[in-house]
Amino acid sequence: MALNKKLDTLEDNMKAFGATGEYTGELLKTISDDKYIVKQNGGSRYLTNIRPKIKKETLKTGVRISLNVTTHTIMRVLPREVDPHVYSMVAEEPSSKVTFQDIGGLSDQIRDLRETVELPLTNPELFKRLGIKPPKGVLLYGPPGTGKTLLAKYNHQLEQCHVILKRNSLK
Repeated sequence: MALNKKLDTLEDNMKAFGATGEYTGELLKTISDDKYIVKQNGGSRYLTNIRPKIKKETLKTGVRISLNVTTHTIMRVLPREVDPHVYSMVAEEPSSKVTFQDIGGLSDQIRDLRETVELPLTNPELFKRLGIKPPKGVLLYGPPGTGKTLLAKYNHQLEQCHVILKRNSLK
């Protein structure tokens, strides 16, 4: 029964988008009980009102909404959109201590990684003195089995270092 209800809701939403001409946007700010600042996905911003059927408690800053094409009225609150690339990323906790001795045959990559990640974290004054902005992140890429995960796990052990692993293949 729950599946049928979801199907009916989806069909209603599809009909509404086709009939009235709506586009998606984001709620930026609540001005008053009936006035809101919204941003259309194209970047335009509007001061608008809401359809009476919408529950005002569902309208929070940052929520996805559908807007009427002609009046820019908020027609409905949409579910949170999940980018499939972001969905496949995993923030991973280090399972065990990884040292550079555990990573064999990657001496050039280890040196590059130490210079770009470890050195700015351990000696930030060196970068300030030279007037160089340290990198904000590093992207490790390559075929499976080349040591990317071990390198990332080593860096995850450093203070102020966060690792996000994207584990899917482009088939």
